[in-house]
Amino acid sequence: MGKHKKQYSAEFKQDAVDYYHSSGKSLEQVAGDLKVSKSALSKWVASANTNNGTVNHRGSGNYSSDAEKEIARLKKELKDSKDALDILKKAISILNN
Repeated sequence: MGKHKKQYSAEFKQDAVDYYHSSGKSLEQVAGDLKVSKSALSKWVASANTNNGTVNHRGSGNYSSDAEKEIARLKKELKDSKDALDILKKAISILNN
């Protein structure tokens, strides 16, 4: 069985970083308190340090403009279409043999 990666909300990540900065505790202690891995908390803190105290979070909120969001959506749609086309080409070649 594969590992299931736990996903945390942007609010949780931000709260975790704020807690780390305000608690005076070590990274290990805060990670233990919040039951998250030390490496995850470390990444969130580093992200906050490079982004004026705000943790970057994957998802639709990280685009600086609507145009960038639309470009990302279109790139995903193009990739999905190419994948579907590749599958159809393989199916046709199998059926023709």
